[in-house]
Amino acid sequence: MGDLKGKTALVTGSSRGIGRGIAQRLARDGALVAVHYGSSDAAAKETVEGITASGGRAFAIRAELGVPGDAEALFAAFDAELAAYGSEPGLDILVNNAATNFRGHIGEATEAEFDRTIAVNVKAPFFIIQHGLRRMRDGGRIINITSAVTSTAHPRQIAYSVAKGGLETLTRTLAKDLGERGITVNAMAPGWVDTHVTAARTATPEGRAALAAYSVFNRVGEPADIADVAAFLASDDSRWITGQRIDVSGGSVL
Repeated sequence: MGDLKGKTALVTGSSRGIGRGIAQRLARDGALVAVHYGSSDAAAKETVEGITASGGRAFAIRAELGVPGDAEALFAAFDAELAAYGSEPGLDILVNNAATNFRGHIGEATEAEFDRTIAVNVKAPFFIIQHGLRRMRDGGRIINITSAVTSTAHPRQIAYSVAKGGLETLTRTLAKDLGERGITVNAMAPGWVDTHVTAARTATPEGRAALAAYSVFNRVGEPADIADVAAFLASDDSRWITGQRIDVSGGSVL
């Protein structure tokens, strides 16, 4: 795996779950990681302390996503904390992981719920990338976390599927646009992963078994399963891969 020493990474929604796993792995590979979170100070602190206790480097930044001016607020916090940390300004790796999921059929969705789903899952990454590119060094990496729901029909997750599908289209288009700067843009599509999001469903043996059955490996994914692939995409080893949607669902859509 490539060495990320001297690189600066920003991972949105990384105080817990998949984002935490990615932040931990990038820090282990040598990157200075900005751990973004939206609400839980305690979870973000725990993530940063875990990284530093393992010899890594990280700092936390708080910004609500899905509201007007979210990208500006995010990068104002990023720039300030990066300076306070004593690091050179700039960005090398951007992981758009933060998400929200409205569950319901088309007839059940309100305009407010649909707007919130689009705002967090598509609009926020769009403008975070826009602002991030002003700081990103040539040869940088953009990784968008989408979902296995974009490859099959999930009527009860229609708004989420639409949003994540839009993020995948953004991925392909940006890859074409940013190639001249040597910046790669890829998407990763997880399936069921053992995090706080799935905790209610994995709380019983029956629930865990039902989710595990989606994968050909008959188990629920772990954050490390996703983070290891993200580390590859963040490294120089992935330099010839761009504009791709990489399925990291354990074969859940086969």
